[in-house]
Amino acid sequence: MEWDWSAVGDFMPRFWDGVLVTLQALVLGSLIAFALGLVWAMAQRSPLKVVRWPVMVVTEFVRNTPLLVQLFFLFYVLPEWGVTLSALTTGVIGLGLHYSTYTAEVYRAGIDGVPVGQWEACTALSMPRGRTWSAVILPQAIRRVVPALGNYVIAMLKDSPMIAVIGALEMLGQARQFTATTFQPTEPITVVGIAFILIAYPASLLMRALERRLVR
Repeated sequence: MEWDWSAVGDFMPRFWDGVLVTLQALVLGSLIAFALGLVWAMAQRSPLKVVRWPVMVVTEFVRNTPLLVQLFFLFYVLPEWGVTLSALTTGVIGLGLHYSTYTAEVYRAGIDGVPVGQWEACTALSMPRGRTWSAVILPQAIRRVVPALGNYVIAMLKDSPMIAVIGALEMLGQARQFTATTFQPTEPITVVGIAFILIAYPASLLMRALERRLVR
């Protein structure tokens, strides 16, 4: 088997379309996961059982079911209830929702790591609950969990090919489609593999730099 550069050239327009979809899914999915995960984590610490228990049930259910099943549910079942989303939108929401249940645990660990004295000091100063969270607790907690959150960004990148099953053709989806029409799997799959490394490694370096900056 010989390497065919012409196949690479033919694949590149599709590849760049796949890169755009991959980056959109990764960035938007990460934003949803980080924001919603923080909401889950804070809700789980609510003194109200009517808030705490439903959130715990939902997050456990999502965390313990496969991402692929969740994507199929969002894309094929929700339209039966009148909710129709595009493939990319569904993929973004699916990735964000799935990983929000993991980032919630990361946030929870960071919040639990804040010394008890910080809570007691806020109480002694009669600080409002919202001010306690925003000015004292969360800044300390988030600094502690940045490395773990960065790991989930990389994990989300590696799970992004799953959105191709609902029609959002990211890099690997484009490669598989190209292979099905040309019967040349080596070149597109190799290009996609290299692309994943080139995206994941700089992202890892960025998270390490951010971690060092937050520590200082």
